[in-house]
Amino acid sequence: MIMDGWNAAAGEIEEVALPGLRPGSLNRRSFLVGSALGLGALGLAGCSTSDGISLAEAQKLYGPVPTEKFPIPAVDVNKVNPKYFRRTVSYETKEAPGTIIVDPGNYYVYRVEDDGSATRYGANVGRAGFLWSGDAYVGRKSEWATWTPPKEMIRRQPEAAKYANGMPGGLDNPLGARTLHLYQNGTYTLYTIYATSDPESIGSGVTSGCVGLLSQDMIDLYSRTPVKTKVVVLPA
Repeated sequence: MIMDGWNAAAGEIEEVALPGLRPGSLNRRSFLVGSALGLGALGLAGCSTSDGISLAEAQKLYGPVPTEKFPIPAVDVNKVNPKYFRRTVSYETKEAPGTIIVDPGNYYVYRVEDDGSATRYGANVGRAGFLWSGDAYVGRKSEWATWTPPKEMIRRQPEAAKYANGMPGGLDNPLGARTLHLYQNGTYTLYTIYATSDPESIGSGVTSGCVGLLSQDMIDLYSRTPVKTKVVVLPA
């Protein structure tokens, strides 16, 4: 097993791995974050960064994406701490270029580049009790994936039953525009790196173990990540 403490029965793993629902609420945020809210981390280990990008640069970086199957609106960058904007940073690691490294303690995802640097993205991560660490790999990729709540979630929160046969892809779908599905030894772990349209979730521990990037960031990472890419999740 690659995940610390991942010794639950299969049904329990589904509960841990997939986003949660608040009773009586079926909006996108409730699927992803449940009722927990986290605080952004204050430091960054292992990297040195330059000054943050300007608001104008951020607005351009996170502008609308009208060419998508479901046009993506611009991010309200005022709702994101500037330290979580996408940027290139110095990053020392023994991992090969292309490797994805998740740093849940600091709410970052890195894509290792080939010149001693990495592309760094702000992220949301698992809330308390749902964090995990270990090595995995991208077993498959999805664009505008269908999301299906597990049976355990439906029993716990019956309002999800209307999606028992799957929620089609779209802006309200919890998996968003792009999804990287994480595997280990040929088995789907049920954890994903997915696209979120909720800027206020970035820099928080709010999910049931999955890792979310802003849609514009996720599209960028997805486009540069082939199947079989190694993913390293650091201890929080």
